[in-house]
Amino acid sequence: MLFSTFLSLASVVVVAVATPAPLSPHVRHESRRAVPHGWSLDRRADPNTSVPLKFRLRQSNLENLDAYLLDIADPQSPNYGKHWTPEKVAQTFRPSPDSVDTVHSWLVNGGGVDMQKIRIGSDGSIRVDVTVSEAESILGAEYYVYRNADDGKERIGCHDGYTLPEHVSKHVDLVWPTSYFGNHKHIRRAGDGSKGVWHRPGGAPKAIADDDAMSTGPTNCDKGVTLDCLRALYNFNYTLVAADKNTMAVVEFGSNVLLQSDLDGFFKHFDPQQVGHKPTLISIAGGHLNASETDPENLGESTMDFQLVMGLLGRTQDVLLYQVGKDNNDQDPVDELLAALDGSYCSDPAIKQLGLADCGNKPRANVVSISYSTSPDINDPTDPATTQLVQRQCAEIGKLSLQGMTFVASSGDTGVSFGPTQACLAKNGTAVEGNAPGTFVPQFPASCPYVTAVGATEVTAGNSVSDPEVATTAFPSGGGFSNFFPQPAFQARRVNRYLKNSLPAGYDSSIFNASGRAYPDVSANGFPTVVAIDGEFTTSGGTSASAPIFASLVAAINDARIAAGKSPVGWINPALYSHLFATAFNDVKNGTNPGCGTQGFPAARGWDPVTGLGTPNFKSLLARFMSLP
Repeated sequence: MLFSTFLSLASVVVVAVATPAPLSPHVRHESRRAVPHGWSLDRRADPNTSVPLKFRLRQSNLENLDAYLLDIADPQSPNYGKHWTPEKVAQTFRPSPDSVDTVHSWLVNGGGVDMQKIRIGSDGSIRVDVTVSEAESILGAEYYVYRNADDGKERIGCHDGYTLPEHVSKHVDLVWPTSYFGNHKHIRRAGDGSKGVWHRPGGAPKAIADDDAMSTGPTNCDKGVTLDCLRALYNFNYTLVAADKNTMAVVEFGSNVLLQSDLDGFFKHFDPQQVGHKPTLISIAGGHLNASETDPENLGESTMDFQLVMGLLGRTQDVLLYQVGKDNNDQDPVDELLAALDGSYCSDPAIKQLGLADCGNKPRANVVSISYSTSPDINDPTDPATTQLVQRQCAEIGKLSLQGMTFVASSGDTGVSFGPTQACLAKNGTAVEGNAPGTFVPQFPASCPYVTAVGATEVTAGNSVSDPEVATTAFPSGGGFSNFFPQPAFQARRVNRYLKNSLPAGYDSSIFNASGRAYPDVSANGFPTVVAIDGEFTTSGGTSASAPIFASLVAAINDARIAAGKSPVGWINPALYSHLFATAFNDVKNGTNPGCGTQGFPAARGWDPVTGLGTPNFKSLLARFMSLP
């Protein structure tokens, strides 16, 4: 059906070229201020070199994505829970015939391109096989060869950017190869000198777990947080009834791997019936386990994620391990993950050129937990293509949410700064590290409105599980306001109340973007989490513990709904902020998330940018979600 549709479209285009569209002035479509970091300009490109120009056309109806999602995620909507099929999503967002026709006609009439050199993809993208000289003429650009500083690889592009006719520009997202160089502006992992393009929060201090921390039952939870502590804190006493029909996945990036021996050691102490229980490995981009791994930097994250998720959900639930490989500077692992889950994403020319290993061939889970951040949420005028790619990633998460998936992500462990280097922005727009005074830097994917971002709490020293938790003091829980994404209307009432009543004096638009998507949405305990790492029990934590804890509770809610013949919950944020869920959380009123030379934001009554709406009361959450169709 799709093939015949685009055959018809192509024939329409052929007729249209007989009547050229009126010429319009050229406008600058993309440009950079400098050669991207990590690359050097080597030489002018040979004018006779072949270059396949790929035009990524604007998706249809993307401006309606929020409305489509609210129609199935707003508790007051009559269509709540009626998720879309993959086919409907692909059809709805495919570039319009008018966009394809406009670009095709311009290439033939205005660009002088032989029609035989133009190919129209089933997704509406356009490829043109030309020489460098022809590309420069078409785009008003100068092409160069660039060399990568790390591996010496060469690529062709035009960092100064390119132009398009004004009437064409509005139909095009970007053209490749031009000013996008395939890697985002990521912060490296702390302390190991690696080339990772992502980082896990990892801000919680680690120590050997003593006898008090290893207590069974919900005792000494200020000294060591165990599964029993979590069950007591969040009123979680639930036995799965539809585990064979429900799915959950945990994402791990690069060299962060799980040791089965650690999982077994943990369960031997806390849940003996789960000894031998293991997740199902879903290899993405060559991701694999390494049973001989001994580097604690590569063991802690995955170990903690799965001990928490599998410990809370029990032996009957199969948990998928999305192990994403390619721990290097060239690939964004979020691109790898999204491409593996949705073939329409990796058919995008700008994404396809990255050489992604998997394309729509991996199973989807109802709930996906991500304990990593991949990009600072800042609008960089020197790198507009990267901003577009991050926004495209968020939109893809939204489209997967339309199909019933729930994405949960950690909010970060460095307060209002970004990453292990604690980066902030100076007045001149450059990054300054070490929490130097400057503008707050949010993080992606937590800042994406289609992700449920989770902050971290702790039990105050000397208190019990029956006492209110506070924002973590062992590390500052991440939170703030996006620069990429506007604030959803369903957040406005609660966020505005915070800004009116609790915002510190002197905070203004030079510090943070008050109109941006606010996060985190919720929180859960993040310290001191008891885990088994490399054969030894340790107290650790971070928002990278909080995210899988909350995600596990969402998976349990899905279990109950599926057993009752209902759909998974999908995108939950509109519901969480609604009046229906007003009393479903334990409010966290104390703590701050310092950074960038400030105390950050203070926790307060109701929603706040440290702990969100609060920690979950599972029994209340379950009752409310079960009351929905």
